[in-house]
Amino acid sequence: MKILTIIGNRPQFVKAAAVSGPLRERHDEVLVHTGQHHDDELSAVFVRELGVPAPDRELGVAGGSNTSQTSRMMDALEPVLAELAPDLVLVYGDTNSTLAGALAAARRDLPVAHVEAGMRSFDRSMPEEINRVLTDHLSALLLCPSQTAVDNLDRERARGRVELVGDVMVDVARLFAPRARERLDVLEAHGVAPGEYALATAHRAGTVDDPERLGRLVELLQRVPVPVVAPLHPRTRRRLEEAGLLGDLVREGSGVHVAPPLGYLEFTALLLHARAVLTDSGGVQKEAYLAAVPCVTLRDTTEWVETVEAGWNVLVDLDADAARAALERPRPDAHPPLYGDGHAADRVADALAAPKLPAS
Repeated sequence: MKILTIIGNRPQFVKAAAVSGPLRERHDEVLVHTGQHHDDELSAVFVRELGVPAPDRELGVAGGSNTSQTSRMMDALEPVLAELAPDLVLVYGDTNSTLAGALAAARRDLPVAHVEAGMRSFDRSMPEEINRVLTDHLSALLLCPSQTAVDNLDRERARGRVELVGDVMVDVARLFAPRARERLDVLEAHGVAPGEYALATAHRAGTVDDPERLGRLVELLQRVPVPVVAPLHPRTRRRLEEAGLLGDLVREGSGVHVAPPLGYLEFTALLLHARAVLTDSGGVQKEAYLAAVPCVTLRDTTEWVETVEAGWNVLVDLDADAARAALERPRPDAHPPLYGDGHAADRVADALAAPKLPAS
């Protein structure tokens, strides 16, 4: 079977590191990079570090509003789909690349398989939630990371075939965490010691595009009672500079050390040795859970509800007092395997080899 896989951002490159190997043992995969993240540290570095196959096609679609970017991606994908005539289109997660791939495939009457289907934050103000819901209802094969995701799709009466495969990020963590844990040189480069700092990320429009909320984020990070390492997404750095807040964030005595975007192994090294993670990223929430590192989520909703129920994740939005209180909580005693056994990628490849799927 010829499968056209569409990726465009950091989490999708990481997931492809797990899936492309088993997929190519059974199928003919063509990898298309939309260009959604065009910064080298957010894309090509994962080809080098994780062994993701180099993209067969690069569309170079970056920037613009969510609507504009999604539309331009669809325009760029249309001739690729026409030329390559795949049997199926595979998409990951909840990005504009994901929705563009699903819509472009549906327009050509091609079946769509969605890895990480069924996750819901139930916050329709988030573009990612819209992307995920629409993609799920366009997909012929819904590959779910957890029973919660399966239950969500059952309630929505999704018409595609639903399979619980587990989370491919568990596969990635098991493969690369031992190597990342040894990278103490990364901690030294950022001037921190194991267990004595927090790792912070923020990039979502709801966090950084509103100057008032961006100011609250800066205040929150400054009030964290331990040193903070904050790799800045290019979007976040731009917003801080535009609002005149970057200098406030890094002023002497703030305890915040900003860094450029990091490769997967560097970021994972910092995550594995952190006292806690503060983030607005769904993917980083889950990576923190898999690393058994407490997470403070800078949102008031999450698609990874199991991590909250297990006590490893606390939703604080941008409330600095709530964040400090969350950081002072004791670590939970139990760490259940919420997202599978580390063989999700094989199950994804097997599911794609099942009887022919109907079109979207």
